[in-house]
Formats: sequence, C-alpha cells, structure tokens
Amino acid sequence: MELRQLRYFVAVAEEGNISRAGQKLFLTQPALSRQIQALEHEVGHPLLTRKAHSIQLTRAGETLLREAREVLQRADLALERTRTASAETRLRVGYAPSLAAGILSVAIANFTQVHPQARVELSDLSTVDTLEALREDRIDVAIGIARLQDKTAFTWTTLLREPWRVAVPHGHALAKKRSIAPGDLKADSLVVFCEKGYPEYWEHLSPWLRQQKLHPRIAGEYDGAESLMAAVESGLGLALVGARMARLFPSRVAFKTLMSPPETLCIAAARQISRGEDKPLTVFVSELVNAAKSLKGNGGKG
Repeated sequence: MELRQLRYFVAVAEEGNISRAGQKLFLTQPALSRQIQALEHEVGHPLLTRKAHSIQLTRAGETLLREAREVLQRADLALERTRTASAETRLRVGYAPSLAAGILSVAIANFTQVHPQARVELSDLSTVDTLEALREDRIDVAIGIARLQDKTAFTWTTLLREPWRVAVPHGHALAKKRSIAPGDLKADSLVVFCEKGYPEYWEHLSPWLRQQKLHPRIAGEYDGAESLMAAVESGLGLALVGARMARLFPSRVAFKTLMSPPETLCIAAARQISRGEDKPLTVFVSELVNAAKSLKGNGGKG
C-alpha cells in the first residue's frame, strides 16, 4: 500500500465521483480506476460501490478513509518536520546549574560542531518545573536527578553519580575537619532546598535523616543553589548538597565529605520516550554523556 494510492482514494471519496477526482489529480478516469482497484486488491475488500454518476463507500471504505486521512496527515507532518530540521535544529534544554556544571557547556560546544545550524535554548529551572516543561513539550531534554516514578514517561540516560557533601561556612568548627560524621550535625541547624521544587532532594535526604536518627532544626528552605549557599555563607545553617555544588561555589563555603552519606545522586538526561528516534536529540544526549565521562576522567567527581 502506497501513500500515493491513499491520496487517490481520499480524493475519490471526497469528490464522490471518479471522473471529478481524476480531474483534480490530473489523472484519466481509467488510470485512477486501476489505482483504486489495486488498493482494493491489497485490502482484500471492495472499497467503493460504483453507480452511474457517483460512488458510495462500503464499510471497509469508510474505515480506510478515516485511517488514510490520519496516515496522510502524519506523513505530511513528518515531511514538514524533516524540511524544518534540515534548515535549522532547535534544541530546548532545561537544567539545574548545580547539576549541569562542567557538562552542559562542553556538550553544547561539541553538538554545534556537528550541527552548525543548531539553535540551543537554555532554561534554568527546578526539577519539578523542568520535568513539567518536558512533559508539556516546552523543552526537549532535561538535566536533573533521575526519578524512578518518572521512568514510564521519560527515557533517562545516566551522566554522573554524585556523592554528597556538607556545605559549612568558613570559620565554623566543622570547617577544620577533613570529613564529617552524621553525629556531628546534631548541634547545627540545616538550610535545605524547598521540597516543592526539589522533591528528589528530599526523597534522598528524609530517609537518611530518619536512619541516622537526626532531627535537625530547618533554618530555611530555598528555591535555588545561589540562595542556599548564601544562607550557608551567612551562618544560618549547614547544608547537605551534591558534590558538584563545589564547582559553582569553590571559595564561598567549605565542602566536606560526609561519612555514611545518603544514597548517591544520579544525574541524568531525560527526554520523552516518544522522542527516541529524534537524531539531533540523540546526538546531543550522547555529547552530554561524553562530556560527563571527560569530567570524571579529569577528577570531576567532586
């Protein structure tokens, strides 16, 4: 079954007359009739009931008309997308700076070498906002912490496994320690990412606090890395964060290794499952993976 035959059949069905459809398609009536007969042979059922000056669709014909219209619409859309992609590739990326540091810029540089016409658009978002934007097709790929409950909607590609660190203000007694035990945190308040915007942070942190029998006073909840580090720097409390925060704030606070830490964070790139065959997007995700490998090779584990 060819798209050309489906277009002929739809034209005949819409015109209700083979001669008029032939004029519209610039085909003679016998030539068009042969194409419809070939399609009927392929389907295995009559599609038209032929009358003197008109045609009537059979039940099989009515079914094929609905399906053919949808197939042709999708084919036209695919062609248009292909033409657009050949002229310019637009890639929309949602990310958290504390997770994408050292990876995203390298991946974009390498990707644009392969796709010089590419236009990469960046959105700095929380995890919840990033995944919502991905679900609503407002971005094409998200860089964040992989979440098990989202694996039915998205394809997650692991980039890095990130250990935890304790962010401590300079001058604090714990800043002199090489590593910090969970028990060392009992005397201090914590500043944290807000649960609404960063649920994956709390999915790791809450069970660990219960396991360690820690009940810290929460001195503040923050919606971004900059504000969280400002709170630590100001002495409002300590923060439990991913090691890559040290790449963003190398001197403002001290980052200490945490003994018996929570489960390691998995930084990953997410895309809609339906976009699995999107070549430019696949290439970009591959560049993210390569950039992450290069980072680990240069001692970028944090």
